[in-house]
Amino acid sequence: MYFCLKQREMRYFLPLLLSIFIFSCKETQIASITMKDDVMVLAHDSLKGRKTGSKEEKIAADYIAKRFSDMGIAPKGKEGYFQEFTYKASKNPHQEAIFTLETNDSTVKGHNVVAYLDNQAENTVVIGAHYDHLGMGGEGSLYREGPAIHNGADDNASGVAMMLHLTEGLKQKGAPKGNNYLFIGFSGEEEGLLGSNYYVKNPTIDLQKVTYMINMDMVGRLNNQNTLAVYGIGTSPIFKQVVNENAGELTIIENESGVGPSDHTSFYLSEIPVLHFFTGQHEDYHKPTDDTEKINFEGMEMVSKYILSIIKDLDKQDKLPYQKTKNESEVVPDFKVTLGVVPDYLFGGKGMRIDGVSEDKPAQKAGLQKGDIVLKMGEYEVIDMMSYMNSLSKFEKGQTTNVTVERKGELIEVAVTF
Repeated sequence: MYFCLKQREMRYFLPLLLSIFIFSCKETQIASITMKDDVMVLAHDSLKGRKTGSKEEKIAADYIAKRFSDMGIAPKGKEGYFQEFTYKASKNPHQEAIFTLETNDSTVKGHNVVAYLDNQAENTVVIGAHYDHLGMGGEGSLYREGPAIHNGADDNASGVAMMLHLTEGLKQKGAPKGNNYLFIGFSGEEEGLLGSNYYVKNPTIDLQKVTYMINMDMVGRLNNQNTLAVYGIGTSPIFKQVVNENAGELTIIENESGVGPSDHTSFYLSEIPVLHFFTGQHEDYHKPTDDTEKINFEGMEMVSKYILSIIKDLDKQDKLPYQKTKNESEVVPDFKVTLGVVPDYLFGGKGMRIDGVSEDKPAQKAGLQKGDIVLKMGEYEVIDMMSYMNSLSKFEKGQTTNVTVERKGELIEVAVTF
């Protein structure tokens, strides 16, 4: 890719974003765009949180399309790189909206960005990440102090940047050629997996030829223990061995289910094996503080190399067999109360470790803290996330119970009123 020197100096600001679309100069060649460059552009204030249907979402889509074009990856949308979908907006995030052909004041237009690397192979691998976020907040935001730009650097500029990085790696000489590769930047994920849902219902390739799908959502906060969650390991019999053999310095937290709150679910429900990569929840999730300076770019490089090694390993295989897994969303118990904490989904020990405490909720009022490990609620033992939710379902609003937690090696018992 070519830029004028002045453009290079301004690369992290909106003038660069626009210059990528409009200008080029052949006098000076610079290095490839890095994952950091991509995150800084997509998570810049000027894109105002990339809300689906906003003009800033379309600017972000144009940016991703231009990146594909500059890498020489062919368009595979409905109109060039773009696949437009129109829907009636839902008030509830992560619930399916209604797609429609009508256009009026109650409808929203989203844009998937689709590109294709044709290796003349029999089967295709789908590699995806959503690029939309929450805009100025509202439904889905955990910020309660009014409208503010939700830049979504981790959620999910990080996943898009990694997808583009993998695109470049798979285009290079010596890259695996046993499969074709379809790259998709999904929109509407925060509204209920809309872009991926629309794509599997209106595919631009034969889904019967898709051997598996890779999804990356929130891959920018690898912790000091190099802990990475990999979902969908049970969706094909070969995944478990390949995922663990390539782990290297990463500590893998396995989850077998193909169902989860991200775009891989749409493909799994279309009977396609899936792998979803996630570096964990954090206190900036769905808040304006999810900014670029908090991204672990060295960690992103480690995760990207890991995913590429999995792709290379699976490139030697024929079309992968699909395996249905237990749909964990169907066995989650109903509960009338909340503790008011963010669980640590990367915790692999006994109990449920707290990764964040919400203000003015039962946990905070009882003095529970980030890092506490919940071991018992009333008479119910907590050994993992499912037993924690089962325990929570036993209580009614207004009820008080004793909660036992481990804090820095000591057992502490507190009274919690729901």
